[in-house]
Amino acid sequence: MDAHAGGVTAGIARDVEIPRSLSPSGASTFRQCARRWKFRYIDKRPDPPGAPALRGTFVHHVLEELLAVAPAQRTLERARAICRDLWPALAGNADFEALELSADDERAFRWNAWRDIEGFFELVDPTGVDVVDRERDLVATLDGVPFRGIVDLVDRAPDGLRITDYKTGRPPGARYLDSRLTQVWLYAAAAAALGDDVSEVRLLYLGETGNGRDTREPIEIARPFDPDAVHAAVDEHRVTWDRIADAVGSGQFEPTTGPLCSWCPYQDDCPEGRAEHQRRNGLAA
Repeated sequence: MDAHAGGVTAGIARDVEIPRSLSPSGASTFRQCARRWKFRYIDKRPDPPGAPALRGTFVHHVLEELLAVAPAQRTLERARAICRDLWPALAGNADFEALELSADDERAFRWNAWRDIEGFFELVDPTGVDVVDRERDLVATLDGVPFRGIVDLVDRAPDGLRITDYKTGRPPGARYLDSRLTQVWLYAAAAAALGDDVSEVRLLYLGETGNGRDTREPIEIARPFDPDAVHAAVDEHRVTWDRIADAVGSGQFEPTTGPLCSWCPYQDDCPEGRAEHQRRNGLAA
């Protein structure tokens, strides 16, 4: 860790250690709610994934395996076979079992996951992807901040390397697009810091289906490498790291209440979050 990072961590309480690195998801969690970040990253309390997160993990794993085979073999039939091979491990996962899905809900889960995979094929011709790396673990220092993130796909584009992140959730509206791109800009910054010639970043929203009524088409959001956007993302990441260090040093992790309180796994240990949930849902205190 360099001098800047060392300065940031100075004065932190002896019984609390700042994390060794800051991922895009960790930074996003802190910006959403500092108290939730503390419960998750300092106290190491469980944060069980729900069905959407587990579906995303499954889809990522299938695509990782698909892109490991020879280009000519990257077909829908091969993807279907990979799904069958990987399903027992997910079905036997404790987090998945804890969902206690009904037979109908499990079928919907599997169908939605398959639609995501079909969405990938609608956006990308896998046989033409020149894979450099899958699920690449990026570890770098960005403006003094120890960074770590996992890139879903690095492939060769006409003018350099392309950074791709898959999304299985709802595509953002125009007003939120810049904030969603922050993650891939950070990946591009880390890859560039490690010597890669990054020419493009993209998000692939693979589509979302809900109970047959809420279907969204898969979309691609691609941008050429933009030094200004990269600088802005890295600067925001550094500011978040500094805020984390200040919070750890003071021991003050203030909650940010809002709609997400109703889905927070730490609601029982957060009076403000519990009160917000009760207020929003008309529940007695």
